[in-house]
Amino acid sequence: MYPFQKNRPADLRCEVPKGKAWRRFSRIVLSLSALVLLAADDAPDHRADEGATTATAVARLIPVSLPITGNADTNLKRMIDQAIESMANQDGSRPILILEFRSSGTEGSEASEFERSLSVARYLASDRFSGVRTVAYLPRSVHGHAVLAVLACEEIIIAADAELGRAGVGEAHVDEAMRSSYREIAERRRTIPPAVALGMLDKEFAVSRVQTLDGVRYVLSDELKSLQEGGAATSVDAIVAAGDLINFTGSALRLEYGFASHLASDRNELLAALELRSGALEQDPSLGGEWHPIRVDVNGVINSQNINWLLKSTKQQLGSKPDGINFICITIDSPGGSLIDSLRMANYLASLDPAQVRTVAFVESQARGDAALIAWACDQLVIKEDAILGGPGAVNFGVREIPELKQALQSIARDRQRDWSLAVALVDSKLEIYRYTNSRGDTRYFSEEELAQQADPTQWTRGDAVDVAQGLSGHEASSLHLARHVAGSLAELRQLYQIEDELEGVEPNWAHLAIQQLSSPQIAGTLLFIAWFALIIEVSQPGIGVGGFVSALCFILFFWSNFLNGTAAWLEGLLFVAGVISLVVEIFVLPGFGIFGFGGACLVVASLVLASQTFIVPRNSYQFEQFANSLMMVAAGLVGAFVSLLTVRRYLPDAPIFKRLMLARPDGEELQERELLADYRHLLGKRGQTLTQLTPSGKARFGDLDVDVISDGEVVPRGSKVVVAEVRGNRVLVQTIEEDARV
Repeated sequence: MYPFQKNRPADLRCEVPKGKAWRRFSRIVLSLSALVLLAADDAPDHRADEGATTATAVARLIPVSLPITGNADTNLKRMIDQAIESMANQDGSRPILILEFRSSGTEGSEASEFERSLSVARYLASDRFSGVRTVAYLPRSVHGHAVLAVLACEEIIIAADAELGRAGVGEAHVDEAMRSSYREIAERRRTIPPAVALGMLDKEFAVSRVQTLDGVRYVLSDELKSLQEGGAATSVDAIVAAGDLINFTGSALRLEYGFASHLASDRNELLAALELRSGALEQDPSLGGEWHPIRVDVNGVINSQNINWLLKSTKQQLGSKPDGINFICITIDSPGGSLIDSLRMANYLASLDPAQVRTVAFVESQARGDAALIAWACDQLVIKEDAILGGPGAVNFGVREIPELKQALQSIARDRQRDWSLAVALVDSKLEIYRYTNSRGDTRYFSEEELAQQADPTQWTRGDAVDVAQGLSGHEASSLHLARHVAGSLAELRQLYQIEDELEGVEPNWAHLAIQQLSSPQIAGTLLFIAWFALIIEVSQPGIGVGGFVSALCFILFFWSNFLNGTAAWLEGLLFVAGVISLVVEIFVLPGFGIFGFGGACLVVASLVLASQTFIVPRNSYQFEQFANSLMMVAAGLVGAFVSLLTVRRYLPDAPIFKRLMLARPDGEELQERELLADYRHLLGKRGQTLTQLTPSGKARFGDLDVDVISDGEVVPRGSKVVVAEVRGNRVLVQTIEEDARV
């Protein structure tokens, strides 16, 4: 009987005609038929697997934060219970539960408690999971007793440079209870042989890989001796000697020993290993319990002062709540402003443990320029459909800043298991992004540099270029998988995440709140209006008075608020002071030339415009729009002040209420009398003689009185006889006498 005949169906018969040729031909036909059946019987049904995974299989990812201490096992089991209930599938396909083991470093992983880890391991190895495919995903190294929870999973997927082992590190004494627990979990799952599991736990054991007639076996020293004495061991490879602990790299775990099913350095490779489409992997949306949310508002231009305050306040909130904050909503309405500070905020948000805190960014209006990086660094992004993400912002970034930006985002991308090209393109408009697809239908967006970083770049087929230079709308961000949801308000966001309570905001102190309010366009415009209005009143009525004080106070508040808000610096203040000095010189020192007056006015206007924006010369569409708004605000304040002044001087004195508070306007004759410094009306018709040449003004003597006079436009020589023809206030108008002119 041929080996394949054990799998041959009972009804497979063939009547063979007599004759050697026919018998030989029949044997060939039967052999080929049986081989076809064997291949069909033994080969995996890829169509069925594909249907089970890509079409109908449901997958959930649960982050396991290491070390496993305190009540971490209770919380983790609650999260897993909720995930299993949510994965109930009517078609009977086997759901996939992925446990992502993560820690901030090796020490965090090694500090897991044995009892807590054993509780999780026994839970995962129980019959409750017979209908669930449990996968342990290790993007980073796992040491200490957390290894026990990994052994309890049905399958291990690990990064090539990650490590698994040294379960007994830090244990001064390993007792029999620990050994029996590791042996029990390993025997239940058989993901890793029991002898290897004990070699990870206890330094007293020496573990070997033995080739026998029945296959490969992993044995301890006692069993190895028995096999060698019985002659069953054909070859022996020592895995670890007594006195050391087993510690596998991901590459060895997969390629050399076959304990890991796949290698995957990020979640995209994890999806490919599990034959899941992009977007099929969902995290538990509630972290296994009720939400305890806070809201952090990132508004206005980003600068170091704002980010320092936001980081400090957020950290205080995370540490001050007795029930623990597990949901942070970052609302963003900002044009950007500082790449360094935006990256500081992004790095902090990316460093938060996703197993403990869910971060969700909400963009209702705009997150332009570097502000988009803060939104991208959050676990999830919710955006309004007409909002703008990325594109031209408050600041243009130079060529030197782009490499630093790429390096920072690549680091965040590795930690967050996501692609980085789109995030860089939201800030760097020159970066070319293309749409790539593979044979499984997955779609990702890469630059040429990120494509080269993939494990197998040849599997990706390049499609159309993706233009993000002008930013993305909410709909576009959703279609590119940057945004998880599109929502019109915070109320809709609360519904999406089933948050019942209001999102309590991190309240600023009075100084920070005052700065934000004073630097807003509405308040800043009002300050300029009052400053111009008071200044015009002061100029129209010379003397340092209330108007000058109010004007100076408003200008100081305007520059102070914008300086602290990050839009003004010393340049704007120096320009304003230089402009004021130039105007003073024009009025009091060099009247009539206009150079200092015109230049001073331009300096004052330029300082006010520059103080309202973060750039000097506009270079993109957003900056041109902001420049027009700043110029309009300054001009509107000045024009409004002039119009208001004319209105006040024309109508306010006649109002019933203000009539008693303001002096009535004198008529023309009374005003003329008030302006007299000396009364020269008695000289009308008097004759005199010029003391100087009148060109057309000069001096003349009438009796014993010397008076400043003015002719009617002609030049009158010195010593000429003149007569006073008219007196207008302080002005004495004279004419030459006809007979003197003839002589």
